[in-house]
Amino acid sequence: MTDKKQIIIFDTTLRDGEQSPGASMTIEEKLRIAHQLEKMRVDVMEAGFPIASEGDFEAVKKIAQTIKGPQISGLARANDADIDRAWEALQYAGERGRIHTFIATSDIHMKYKLKMTEDEVVETAVRAVKRAVGYTPNVEFSAEDAVRTRLPFLARVVEAVIAAGARTVNIPDTVGYTIPSEYFNIISYLKQNVPNIDKAVLSVHCHNDLGLAVANSLAAVQAGAGQVECTINGIGERAGNCSLEEVVMALRTRQDILPYRTNVVTEHIYATSRLLTTITGIVVQPNKAIVGANAFAHEAGIHQHGVLMEKSTYEIMTPESIGLNQNKLVLGKHSGRHAFNQRLQQLGYELSKDDMQKAFVRFKALADVKKEIFDEDLEAIVADEIIRVPERFKLMEMSVTSGSFAAPTATVQMEIDGEVKKTAELGDGPVDATFKAIKKLTRSDARLLHFSVGAITGGTDAQGECTVRLEMQGREQLGQGAHPDIIVAAAKAYVNALNKIASLQKRTAVDL
Repeated sequence: MTDKKQIIIFDTTLRDGEQSPGASMTIEEKLRIAHQLEKMRVDVMEAGFPIASEGDFEAVKKIAQTIKGPQISGLARANDADIDRAWEALQYAGERGRIHTFIATSDIHMKYKLKMTEDEVVETAVRAVKRAVGYTPNVEFSAEDAVRTRLPFLARVVEAVIAAGARTVNIPDTVGYTIPSEYFNIISYLKQNVPNIDKAVLSVHCHNDLGLAVANSLAAVQAGAGQVECTINGIGERAGNCSLEEVVMALRTRQDILPYRTNVVTEHIYATSRLLTTITGIVVQPNKAIVGANAFAHEAGIHQHGVLMEKSTYEIMTPESIGLNQNKLVLGKHSGRHAFNQRLQQLGYELSKDDMQKAFVRFKALADVKKEIFDEDLEAIVADEIIRVPERFKLMEMSVTSGSFAAPTATVQMEIDGEVKKTAELGDGPVDATFKAIKKLTRSDARLLHFSVGAITGGTDAQGECTVRLEMQGREQLGQGAHPDIIVAAAKAYVNALNKIASLQKRTAVDL
């Protein structure tokens, strides 16, 4: 593997990925993901957009201070204020700090958004790169909407920013518009027509609007790109980004025609995927490549027979290669604290002593109800007890009555800003009555956009897991809750979303 070209893996889960509707994370949640990305040995992690808000600045700063392995990148528009603010947060990473500045280069963006000429865009880009280089030589420049940019002008911009000191130049498919053959030609054109192209790493950042983000990224690598920007589970704006796990496993699996390597420890992929799902509430579709529930499932008889005889007949990679534990039954009510903590660490959770104690108490209570505790149960416990925003609203007690001859009624008691309040409400069903009671107590005008419910594992004793999506003042937030009683799980999910909204309202965002 050492004689093969290394592809730099630039993870932007904490920046572009967080821009998925409802996927905003607290500083503590970002740190959990960052530590897991460090375990995976990604080369670069983009920690956020420092000038976007005080919360984003603090998250980038904290990650720069804490994470020791990967380079830490912060995004900045091509202006002095953004670049200065980015380095203010990134400086704690030293030479591993990377300023990532950008400006659009396509005709449509220059005409309608920037209202700038070609010369003005080049001048602005060069000035931004030079200012960033004044702080650190580790500077990346992105030509926003590069694939819809006229190639001669794109080549001019790339040459200019490299001459100004950019070590990495990103050619993003900002709107997910291109196809593999076209993208291959764009990267090839730049390799052939930019005289100083050997002085920088060409990077690619693909969105998935046409479902081609991974295919486009691989085509770019074949054309000579040296860095792929991607996210865990492919999360991101609109249809998402290039999926890290898919592009990394494609490079690992097809060594016969893709003679490249990455530094990613693939055995941490599954745990990282599950951790992100637990934190954001964005569930991976069952048929998702690599990390979906069905990725290694074989139902057709002929497939099952083949796999039993020889795995390679229908499996092109092993579950173990992504860290998927085939024996998911891990613990029971007789399991001790050490085994519990060890399994949580294997799932990607590094808990403090106090958090571990809270989770262990919840585990023991669940083990008294359920005979078998699975990984998914443990993840639900951590999500419910540990990974949570500050609780302005606390669900204390509730009781629901319903049936074919009685109007569904929910009685809910909550602690709100330290004050205990209680009310009862009627509804069309038990969940509707519960949500109405919570809305009345919290005086919330949030609008329910989505509600889903499912069993975390199989069996009649399975925990119920609920997800709600609320909208308030144009912002969406996901809430999650898990409990053996599905109505309680629904209430916890609703309250969790309200707390996220309350937490988000405290963050001072700038107008972008």
